[in-house]
Amino acid sequence: MEMKKKAGLFQVAASLALVAGVAATAPAIAHHSFALYNMEQTLMFTGVVTRVNPDANHLQIFFAPMNEERKNVQRGEDGKPVIWAVEMTGSAQAAADGISVGTFPPGTIFSVGLHPLRSGEKAGARVNPGSIYKCPEKKPPAPGMQCDSVEGHVTIGGGQLPGAAPAR
Repeated sequence: MEMKKKAGLFQVAASLALVAGVAATAPAIAHHSFALYNMEQTLMFTGVVTRVNPDANHLQIFFAPMNEERKNVQRGEDGKPVIWAVEMTGSAQAAADGISVGTFPPGTIFSVGLHPLRSGEKAGARVNPGSIYKCPEKKPPAPGMQCDSVEGHVTIGGGQLPGAAPAR
């Protein structure tokens, strides 16, 4: 009988340890909330893709915003292009929506609205629902315009470009 009691206590202790371990790791693997983003602010960008990170949790497109004249990208004081990132849904969902490494190779000109990070870092979440507009290859929009104004553009995703303040 004493052996059964000890075995039972061991099973209970092991179960509690397992539950405690799962509970302790839950915040580490939990999906982050949109509290990171300023959902009340929307920035509009037309930029040039520098790379795509097809992370399983959130696909990200890294891009250099174009200047207002749409002739070059914005540059920092060091002369290097300013780089922003826009976060999408998971890679599988993004691919189903037509957003992937293959559809956004480096050099692609596109327009997107995003909610910027509250931290001030140069990144944000794609406005949802909101479309991404790809300009035809090597055909940027006219000064101050977005890719949805260029003949032959491709629309990806539902919705339209949000009425938004242009990026700083």
